[in-house]
Amino acid sequence: MKAFLMHRNRDFDLQQALLSDEQALTQDLALNTLFNAMALGDEFLFSVAHPAVLAASSDIDTILYRQDILKDCLANSSVIREIYQITIDSVEDKQRRWYSIFGSSPGSILHSSVGMMKMFVGLLAKLKYIADEHACQFHSEGFTKFFSMIKRELNDEYFSSIQEHLDELEFRNGVLISAVLGRGNEGTDYILRKSHGVKYGWLRRLFYWIRQVIIRKSNACTFFIHPRDINGSRALTELNDRGINLVANAIAQSADHIDNFFKMLRVELSFYIGCLNLHEKLMLIGEPVSYPQPFAVGTSRYSFKDLYDICLALNMKQRIVGNDANADNKDLAIITGANQGGKSTFLRSVGLAQLMMQCGMFVPAELFRCSVCDGLFTHFKREEDASMTRGKLDEELARMSNIADSLTSNSMVLFNESFAATNEREGSEIARQIAGALLEKHVKVFFVTHLYEFAHGFYNSMLDNVIFLRADRQSDGKRTFKLHEGEPLQTSYGEDLYIRVFGAAEQ
Repeated sequence: MKAFLMHRNRDFDLQQALLSDEQALTQDLALNTLFNAMALGDEFLFSVAHPAVLAASSDIDTILYRQDILKDCLANSSVIREIYQITIDSVEDKQRRWYSIFGSSPGSILHSSVGMMKMFVGLLAKLKYIADEHACQFHSEGFTKFFSMIKRELNDEYFSSIQEHLDELEFRNGVLISAVLGRGNEGTDYILRKSHGVKYGWLRRLFYWIRQVIIRKSNACTFFIHPRDINGSRALTELNDRGINLVANAIAQSADHIDNFFKMLRVELSFYIGCLNLHEKLMLIGEPVSYPQPFAVGTSRYSFKDLYDICLALNMKQRIVGNDANADNKDLAIITGANQGGKSTFLRSVGLAQLMMQCGMFVPAELFRCSVCDGLFTHFKREEDASMTRGKLDEELARMSNIADSLTSNSMVLFNESFAATNEREGSEIARQIAGALLEKHVKVFFVTHLYEFAHGFYNSMLDNVIFLRADRQSDGKRTFKLHEGEPLQTSYGEDLYIRVFGAAEQ
């Protein structure tokens, strides 16, 4: 049995390769805030959210497949949480009862496996009941296939048959084994035989036992092991283990198969449980979410309405200002404007929305349409190296070199005040050459900068594939945290911050 709730035809791999800029993305986009909101303190949910988001898919079919499943989850959250609880019970019950299918002898393997199977059968029955009761409420391809599989494979005949086999494997009437004498009168070809008395009621089993005793007295060869005969008891146990060895291995494999099913179902549902937790938090704040429309790699689509930084909203626990823009057919967005005007916050919102879209989640916006990218990278300013082994500009260039080594065509790079560790002219020239080289390779670039020569140089070039966004500043110095299209200005209004900190100074 397979769940297939993250991919159409394969399981979700927790060990899959993540985006190459994983650590920088986690730091620059404050992703741990997002993961914590999804996990709500649950370490397992956190461990699934991390690779699910940072292994963003570039396959549009997979993105839409997960979106439809997520819509079903949001519409039937109580049912999804009930199914998820079954998967948790499978893990906790197994640990609590100390079942192990890796015992040292066939007898212990058989005993543990039968016990585990009985536990699993109870949980499968609960899952079957949910499928019968609620399958009609789900419309996504993923859940339609999942519930159809449950109904098909877990029918009444299955439960009746497996219960009969498990009862028989308890060997209440003893173990019936046949063997052949081999060379040196050693036993070979041990075969476990079906006992005909197991399926009878207790009264018929009693008469069957009496009849067998009479037969033994008349024509059967019987021997008894003395209670203190340790070697004889050990030899009898070895004979028993040889007879049940194949059956023990078979039932252990069956238990392992069902165990793996519940484990994978738990992993794949964990992603959607995390999305449910996140959605509930955002609804309490009053922030909007929407399902993004992805476009194929290389189509250069990027437009949004009321796009906001979801991590900032989660930290502040209130609605924050969102932004609107239409950057379709634009490969470079240069963001300038007043200090503390919301430029870095906007840049984070772009990166977060891109990651959330490409892992199949909803996004923090009223509307979001964009092209899928092959890779996402961030180049944010860092604190100066405390060890003084290199200068700040050297450190920035080294990080840029590492990014360049991992870039592919149609990737996206987010720059936040990069290359400002040197003078204006040198920093602008470095930024211009790097941005130009990235555009030649069809890499989408968002660049927050105070380098006026760099920004205005591109503005004067009047390129069709460049958009200029500027953070608002009102005449009284107040920030609206809104960005609008506008020509880069030569000032970032640093004096506003000075006045805010130290107060107005006399001329």
